[in-house]
Amino acid sequence: MHADPRRRVKLALALAAIYLIWGSSFLFTKIGVENLPPALFAGARFLTAGGVLALVARFWLGQPWPAGREFRHVLIAGLAMVFASNGLSIWSMQFLPSHEVALLNGTSALWIAGLGTLGRRGHPLSARAMLGLLVGFCGTALMLAPAAGSPSGPLTAKLGVLAGCFCWSLGTLYYRSVDTRFGPLMFVAGQMICGGAMLLAVGLASGETARWHLSLPGLISLGYLTFVSSCFAYSAYGWLALNATPAVLGSYSYVNPAIATFLGWQFMHERLSRTQVAGMLVVFVGVLMLTTRSRRVTPGRSLQPRRTIT
Repeated sequence: MHADPRRRVKLALALAAIYLIWGSSFLFTKIGVENLPPALFAGARFLTAGGVLALVARFWLGQPWPAGREFRHVLIAGLAMVFASNGLSIWSMQFLPSHEVALLNGTSALWIAGLGTLGRRGHPLSARAMLGLLVGFCGTALMLAPAAGSPSGPLTAKLGVLAGCFCWSLGTLYYRSVDTRFGPLMFVAGQMICGGAMLLAVGLASGETARWHLSLPGLISLGYLTFVSSCFAYSAYGWLALNATPAVLGSYSYVNPAIATFLGWQFMHERLSRTQVAGMLVVFVGVLMLTTRSRRVTPGRSLQPRRTIT
């Protein structure tokens, strides 16, 4: 029995969205933190995006507002996936080139796939998926090789990115394990609002308002990250979190660094070595192994969504 062709098309489109949009988001984030204070920049992004998505979910899709225990779920996801994960990544972006932050984000796939085997919604890894993850890890390791003559960023910033990846993976798996009466769009909107409010509070408490000024590159970056990366790509990721296996869900962490590395080299003059180019090719091989495997899995053997998502 083969998977529903319409579901396969949705899966391919959602993956393409997070591959391309989130791959380019590292470049726009780097431009943003170079022109605007990081915590206020991130807080404004997620508060605005969360507000837009919440209004769409409530008045177009008819989804209820989070309340009671459901609000607690949204708050925990916002703490892990927005405040901790994106906050640490944006802070580290001040000290690291965009492509290096993206390369370090490749570890998210390992955490998501590995931790995704646990719990009542756990999904075991097939031999092919494990091999695909291994190939992707090797490609990521190759891309981490520094370009000749390029200084390495501070260790604290790199550890910050890795800690953010772990928080993102925990938040993703927590989201997969809870049951709510509203759809994924309202859940994503709620976690953005909660996480964005936390980031905004940090920015206000640390005195970043004195550094806020009108900057065209910064505002363009803020607009792209708010409406394209947060509103559109996060919605696609929310659907994937309920309808894709952990291995396929984590595959974006391999493709995004390849796209971010190329854009950083092309537009920010960040150095790219031949080894990193080879690593990008290896990454695509690993992702192909993960995604082609999912096509032969029947819906009954795949990740079971909590409800029908359209």
